[in-house]
Amino acid sequence: MKKLGKVLLALTIVSALLFQGGGSLLAADMEEPMIRIGVIPSAEQIEIGSNGSFEVKDKATGEVLYTGQNEVITAEIGGTAEVKTNYRLQTAWSTSDAYIRDWLSRAELAGYPTYVEAYNGGYRLYIGEFPADASWAERNTFRNVMIAEGFAATDSFWKVITVVEGESSIRVNDVVTTNAIVVTSSDNLVKINGKQYRGAGEVAFNSNGSLAGINELPLEQYLYGVVPHELPPVPYGELEAQKSQAIAARTYAISNLGKRGSDGYDLLQTTSDQVYGGYDSEHPISTDAVEGTRGIVATYDGKLITAVYSSTTGGFTANNEDVWESAAVPYLRGVPDSQRGKAFEHVPTLEVFKNNGNPTSLRAAGNGAFESDWSKYHRWTFEWTAEEISDVLSSYFSTEVGEVYEINVLERSNSGRVLEIEFVTENGTFYEYKDRVRWALKYINASGGQSVLLSTLFYVEPVKDKQTKEVTGFKVYGGGWGHGVGLSQTGAVGMAEKGHTFEEILKHYYQGIELEKRY
Repeated sequence: MKKLGKVLLALTIVSALLFQGGGSLLAADMEEPMIRIGVIPSAEQIEIGSNGSFEVKDKATGEVLYTGQNEVITAEIGGTAEVKTNYRLQTAWSTSDAYIRDWLSRAELAGYPTYVEAYNGGYRLYIGEFPADASWAERNTFRNVMIAEGFAATDSFWKVITVVEGESSIRVNDVVTTNAIVVTSSDNLVKINGKQYRGAGEVAFNSNGSLAGINELPLEQYLYGVVPHELPPVPYGELEAQKSQAIAARTYAISNLGKRGSDGYDLLQTTSDQVYGGYDSEHPISTDAVEGTRGIVATYDGKLITAVYSSTTGGFTANNEDVWESAAVPYLRGVPDSQRGKAFEHVPTLEVFKNNGNPTSLRAAGNGAFESDWSKYHRWTFEWTAEEISDVLSSYFSTEVGEVYEINVLERSNSGRVLEIEFVTENGTFYEYKDRVRWALKYINASGGQSVLLSTLFYVEPVKDKQTKEVTGFKVYGGGWGHGVGLSQTGAVGMAEKGHTFEEILKHYYQGIELEKRY
């Protein structure tokens, strides 16, 4: 409990500082902000260096610890610290002190190892501690017990968590410091674990006590490495679409500065935030789009919007509350991915999906490319055998469901997406809701593993034996890839190809917004 108290106090202080700093970020005359990206979120050692001449300094004292030329050196955890890497079951994320304390008390009284991690204004709660070589069967048995005892729910999942205990330091070429270290170079390009980044590199301690590799640079330069990953200029090279992606990414980045402050940086370089590939992933078209929209952000009532986006909508975007457990946001309203109007009659139907000329088969498709003319997954289909659907649902609900008799969509949103689904099985009836449906109804991918269903815009039918009329499996007809809220990336490309500007694109997918130049 003492440890939790320290965590709560630390996050309160960090949140207050971020809030104080965040106020100026929204001023119309703000300067271009710097941004810190956790390119290596957690590690025991990190390689740093440059192709040019570089120096490594103690961040706190400014002392030069090392100088080099066209090489890499290793920074690693030193001191008496003990590094522990284990599987831990993430059970919940909460901002409620009362809930966290009650959960911890019950878990600790029951004798289970617990761990609390500060994240995005709240706390992730973990239970259990299994070595890296623990079998899935062993861990799944434990997960089922935790669900039965009320410490976890069916959406709990395993994560590999590294925790450092004891006094830590950073050792770099036999020089030891207890402070973060910073690497800068003569050509403004640094290397972190073999990848090149603009700006400065940093090795610091994260909230777990392990090392984080951080890239700090001006926000516009950060976008150079984001836009080509989020909307690849090959084949999606339409400049107006690239500009709309740049503005959405810039808006997201500025509004989320400080999001992961407890770990020493703002954002991750993955789909948890925005995919960022650094200097080596930059492309002239994407860079032109960033420079051509410098400082422009999307706002609603003068405030930065939550600029969410996804690859492909399947023909109609989603209201945010139909996908996530959140209040309706006025600018995140479902709109058609066309110019045919907003009426419900334009939402794709089962007949539309079944009559598609050549839908992609997910069983045969790997992690393919990316509406209509531009998206591989504008329409797709998949079929499960009776055994496969039983295995998929048993895995998700952590119990043997046996034979699956029916799969029924009980409610749809006005964009056609599934809001509630029912699985009628030999051993009971199970339900799931909104975007979590995709995780319940996974498909068997090309390599034989289970993958999250591409979207909730789908229709499902039983497959029956022509002679016996027995159900032998289920088939799903769907469209889109991702949550479907906000900007459709491939839809933006289609609009740009038809002559629309980035402003028209953004104001179509984000209803009622304005575009403002902040710096």
